[in-house]
Amino acid sequence: MAIRVGMVSLGCPKNQVDAEKMMFSLRKYGFELIQDAALADVAVINTCGFIQSAKEEAIETMLEFIALKKEGRIKGVVCTGCLAERYKQDILDEMPELDAVVSLGKDAEIAQIVKDIMSGENGEKLYAGDKCSLPLEGGRIISTQPFYAYLKIAEGCSNGCTYCAIPAIRGKFRSRTIENILEEARWLADNGVTELVVVAQDTTRYGEDIYGESRLPELLTELCKIEGFHWIRTLYLYPERITDKLIDTIAEQDKLVKYFDIPIQHCNADILKRMNRCGSRETLTELIGKIRARIPNVIIRTTLITGFPGETQEQFEELAEFANDIRFERLGCFAYSAEEGTPAAKFEGQLPDEEKERRSDVIMEQQMFINDVQNQEMIGKVVEVVTEGFDRYAECCFGRSAADAPEIDGKIFFSSERKLTVGEYVKVKIDDTLDCDLLGTVCE
Repeated sequence: MAIRVGMVSLGCPKNQVDAEKMMFSLRKYGFELIQDAALADVAVINTCGFIQSAKEEAIETMLEFIALKKEGRIKGVVCTGCLAERYKQDILDEMPELDAVVSLGKDAEIAQIVKDIMSGENGEKLYAGDKCSLPLEGGRIISTQPFYAYLKIAEGCSNGCTYCAIPAIRGKFRSRTIENILEEARWLADNGVTELVVVAQDTTRYGEDIYGESRLPELLTELCKIEGFHWIRTLYLYPERITDKLIDTIAEQDKLVKYFDIPIQHCNADILKRMNRCGSRETLTELIGKIRARIPNVIIRTTLITGFPGETQEQFEELAEFANDIRFERLGCFAYSAEEGTPAAKFEGQLPDEEKERRSDVIMEQQMFINDVQNQEMIGKVVEVVTEGFDRYAECCFGRSAADAPEIDGKIFFSSERKLTVGEYVKVKIDDTLDCDLLGTVCE
């Protein structure tokens, strides 16, 4: 009987791609992959270690599976991912019940590690490798819904934002070649993926390290030539690297959804400088104005950080005023998290957690009002929606338009006179709103 392995992947889409590649390696080795890791012989916890809340989630998850191991319900628990890379020995010291802690540079050996655990041959529990090694190659087991998948075009980050631990965890920015990326993209299309989501820590930096300049526009153009893709979405576009060429490419290519995910974090020039970020309120306003002028009805998403060390009440009010003036279509706001090992964690002017959270809540309450107005303006319009499933309680289908990224943005709930399949694209007339979501009816 095959050894059963369950994968629990936490954190961002980039981490999820790593999990999918590890699952492929495990299946290729002969292990049986099961969806419910609690029913497996070995559970692999692919952790996130980006901010405090993510670390807490990872630790709680590992403790849950260690408890299952103590009860005899599973035989092994493995920790992989960013937390394993960042706190290798500390994790083993605190959780000796773990069977292995596998750093990012050892992902390619996951199948052998699991085999050794089950045979009792893993003498050392710590598997440390070079975090700057090339990403795990080979196929993937798509863990998202079958019609969409993430395509990671680079690894690591070289931006050096003072609040961010990613360079310390993942290493410097390393682009894949265009040929290598296109090969994987064609495989995804051949396997039924119709919505491609392009990701990296900074997608706009793609190609600088191997080609001497950003090659994202060229890459996106080549991806659009692949048959089978209906929507291609790009996440994590840093504002200082959004060029006219990139804007024109997204405007002109039909398959590229008109959606800009621009993590600006703040608008105050002094705060941005302390973050080791570029720009100011003026440059950001100019960029967003340029995008909206070039691409009517474009969706712009951003993320903001409140309570960065030294942020004054006036600087926070400037941020809130800026967000209100710009009226982003999508926005997430997070209270600053002081991450050990980052320069910002040692800055003077650390704010109380309660104040950081209060400021974040103010921004999000303001954004909810903005989104409510924007949703009301959608009533009566017809949009293309990809079907994600059927809600038995609401007794209707649900899905997303091109304006909504998977697992991040809102949903559209809609009725249909015929049965729809997951991944089917339909035209939906928007009839009403419900909280942050839209309600509609298929019109064919």
